[in-house]
Amino acid sequence: MTAVSNEKIPNNVGLSNDKQLQRALEKWLPNYLDWWKQMGPEGFQGQDVFLRTAISVDRDGWANFDYVKMPDYRWGIFLTDAEPGRKVGFGDHAKEDAWQQVPGEYRNVLRRIIVTQGDTEPASVEQQRYLGQSAPSLYDMRNLFQVNVEEGRHLWAMVYLLHSYFGRDGREEAEELLARRSGDPDKPRILGAFNAPMTDWLQFFMFTTFTDRDGKYQLLSLAESGFDPLARTCQFMLTEEAHHMFVGETGIGRILERTCELLKTAPNEDVTKLGGVPIDMIQRSLNYWFTLSLDLFGGEISSNAATYFAAGLKGRAYETRRKDDHVLMDLSYDVPVVRDGKLTHETTSMRNALNEVLRTDYIEDNQKAVDRWNKVLEEAGRPERLKLPHRRFSRAIGEYSSHRFDPEGNLISDSEWNANKDRWLVNDADRAYIQSIQVQVTEPGKMANWIAPPHTGIKGRPVEFEYVRL
Repeated sequence: MTAVSNEKIPNNVGLSNDKQLQRALEKWLPNYLDWWKQMGPEGFQGQDVFLRTAISVDRDGWANFDYVKMPDYRWGIFLTDAEPGRKVGFGDHAKEDAWQQVPGEYRNVLRRIIVTQGDTEPASVEQQRYLGQSAPSLYDMRNLFQVNVEEGRHLWAMVYLLHSYFGRDGREEAEELLARRSGDPDKPRILGAFNAPMTDWLQFFMFTTFTDRDGKYQLLSLAESGFDPLARTCQFMLTEEAHHMFVGETGIGRILERTCELLKTAPNEDVTKLGGVPIDMIQRSLNYWFTLSLDLFGGEISSNAATYFAAGLKGRAYETRRKDDHVLMDLSYDVPVVRDGKLTHETTSMRNALNEVLRTDYIEDNQKAVDRWNKVLEEAGRPERLKLPHRRFSRAIGEYSSHRFDPEGNLISDSEWNANKDRWLVNDADRAYIQSIQVQVTEPGKMANWIAPPHTGIKGRPVEFEYVRL
């Protein structure tokens, strides 16, 4: 196992052996810190936060937990250990040796893949920068900051690849990653979901459930890449990503738990009278973030997806576990499409449908999270159940973006959509209400009225632990 060096930029890639690369990244570091201080968690840069910091790639002990001021966090470069004799696992180059350098013919497309992945990491930090000011507990505040610093480290992971393997073009792209801003009308982030406003903690928990799960599936695909440094980078990023989805899923579970408790005494079962979050509002927020995240997979029929797969750059999630030839030249896939105002099916090559294959895996994974939320409702004796909307609902990208569908996936008119959209998707009134009940709670162990406490603390500490020293 490659040891992690304790340098200015902690790493296990032998950075000190490449002085030119080391100087370039050390020059990028102060620019990154300037960005962090401008766009990171507002008002908390000087606080001690009980954070985990990556110190190894050993799964049995890869992180250290201690108080850290966020600007002093040890952002670093971590790749899982190389697999001797690793082969490209899919596409036209299947069974060839995995690449340790960028193949010249794929240089531009691979750089674009890395830049797009890299752009999502600082974007989410920017979206969430004010949430600490309305944190429902020190436990939640700490979890927010943990997500933020790890997104920052994931940016470092992509910037290392850009600097190390793409020369001057890569360095310029790395600078651009710090220049774009989430929601900026002139220089927005690349993908739509990462420009959406993050106004409250209900949205944050939905984002970390659904949008971070998209991140999981994108990383799973890239972890199969024939470009070995990218695959090894993403394999370690997945280790950190799991916590982000845990934060979202348990956050929504705790909101539901508290809502069910308040419903026992709420007048006419209106929990807003007691400062709780209504179940139908939770459903609308679910609909909004789930469908935004579906768009991140791209179009249902995609020549780009086929190109990435054929080139061996981006596989399917869990590619090596699949029981086929991993080449997919002779397989087809039926995609529901709208033609002449009616839903029908169009057959395309499996390679062209790989976005949809990945999206299907993602939907199935999300359903497990929703099932766990519904168990909270069931155990509380409530009749309501949360539900994922259909993949055709409220899409902005792909085959369904120019048509209207209801949450069940039925084709509807614009007038029917306009009459119901505020009933289906989180709206301005919902956001205003959620913001009105959010008050920062900073006493250790105490929770805001609208959310239940977690069942356990972090790393063996009690819920009452002082996770952030204010």
